[in-house]
Amino acid sequence: MRWIILSFAALCSGACYGQSVSFADYFETTTALRIDFSLAGNAQTQTAYFDAAYSEVVWGGNPSNTVESYSYGEYSFKVFDKETNTLIFSKGFSSLFQEWRTTEEAKLVARAFTQSVRIPRPIKPFKIEISERRKVDGLFYAMFSMDLDPKSIFINGEKRQKYPVAELQKMGDPDKKVDLVIIAEGYQSGEMDTFVADANRLIDYMFQYEPYKTNRGNFNIWLVKSNSQDSGPDNPGKNQWKSTVAGSTFYTFNEERYLTTFDYKSIADLITGVPCDAVYVLVNSEKYGGGGIFGYYALSSSRHASSPQVFIHEFGHSFAGLGDEYFDSSTPYGDFYNLKVEPWEPNITTMVNFASKWKDMVAVTTPIPTPAMDANADIIGLFEGGGYMTKGIFRPMQKCRMRTNVAKGFCPVCQKSIEKVIQFYCK
Repeated sequence: MRWIILSFAALCSGACYGQSVSFADYFETTTALRIDFSLAGNAQTQTAYFDAAYSEVVWGGNPSNTVESYSYGEYSFKVFDKETNTLIFSKGFSSLFQEWRTTEEAKLVARAFTQSVRIPRPIKPFKIEISERRKVDGLFYAMFSMDLDPKSIFINGEKRQKYPVAELQKMGDPDKKVDLVIIAEGYQSGEMDTFVADANRLIDYMFQYEPYKTNRGNFNIWLVKSNSQDSGPDNPGKNQWKSTVAGSTFYTFNEERYLTTFDYKSIADLITGVPCDAVYVLVNSEKYGGGGIFGYYALSSSRHASSPQVFIHEFGHSFAGLGDEYFDSSTPYGDFYNLKVEPWEPNITTMVNFASKWKDMVAVTTPIPTPAMDANADIIGLFEGGGYMTKGIFRPMQKCRMRTNVAKGFCPVCQKSIEKVIQFYCK
């Protein structure tokens, strides 16, 4: 039975993109599919390769909003009804692979990174399309497509969730709430009480700050009590190697404090059977570190003195697509942004299309660009420096949690952006 049709290097489909579809016309009411694939290439080129499709017992998303209303991420995953070519689902995401492509290593070798997307289970045959956002113009171009039949015998139905799941906070049905799943990483079976305490502490901290404080009732929090063989993550700098459920490691791209995992497929296995809109991997460590990637995951150490601040910073990346606003810290990336293109992140701008960002929130009396001086400490403006670059990238305020851990909170621009994503899942 031939059920996969592939096409590469095609320009994005010309189908008409609506913002909503009748869920019952295209999807089953409760179940889902998980599509696993790899992103592969080097600094110059990339493509995608299909791996497998899995049955899932729950999707958990909002049936009123299956097509995203914002265009965030370095990649786009779309689902079209095969018969009518109607866009019925879309999800933007970024990947550790895309960050790796900006490193010096990517100029010398090719690599592949795993990826997974969960979708509501279509009723009829459908097409998926994966697109890349090209740096040269900031637009999406399709690099992979395939047809799938939801009734195919080759959709894997094996049960993969083997760890207990607990409700830390249940505020309502998953289809009208943000379902945040926190995974225990590097916690041994005797350390699960510590994991629960760590998760409680960090979640309570997050809900002290707007817009999370006002929206606490819009979040369900789930805990995956996934016990590891060893305690803590890998630390190559100290020749420490641990066997853990998610394979977390410091020294990502040779940056000591960049704590991530390259094994996204294990993350997808760990959240099987749990309603999930966002994933946070909580790592059992007292060492400073973390990372957050939009539509992918957030991950950080749990018990450093700054872990609460890092927790909400990294979640800002993964959940709301917020960009880093700092520019005075070393990073492993080279030429991360094209200054001739407007970044997709809502809280930084190159001024190529400032009107699409926070221009309407800037007072007419505020100078553009805005001098970084004490008199302007609490105003929204256009402050130069952000996105790892001192020149050509601008941020909304002098200090925000997306720039520094000592800021009072998220600036109004970041708050508005976070609120937008919350409402997408809840309205």
